[in-house]
Amino acid sequence: MFYVKNLPGWERWLRVGSGVAMAIYALLRGGGIVGWMLAAAGIGIALTGVLGFCPMCALAGRRLAKRARN
Repeated sequence: MFYVKNLPGWERWLRVGSGVAMAIYALLRGGGIVGWMLAAAGIGIALTGVLGFCPMCALAGRRLAKRARN
C-alpha cells in the first residue's frame, strides 16, 4: 500500500454517501458545465471515501488513532 489511511470508518461512509448524492443531484438537475463540474467533485469526494485517504487531511497532518488502524 502506498498510502496510510487517514479517515475513520464513519467518515468514509459519510463521504461515499454524500459524494454519490452530490453527483446524482448534479447530473439530474443539469446545469451544463457547472453540473458536470459538480458531478466530478462528487465523484472525487466519494473516491476519497472508498480509498480511505484524503490528500488535504494528509497535508494538515491528520492521522488515525492507533487502535482505529487495526
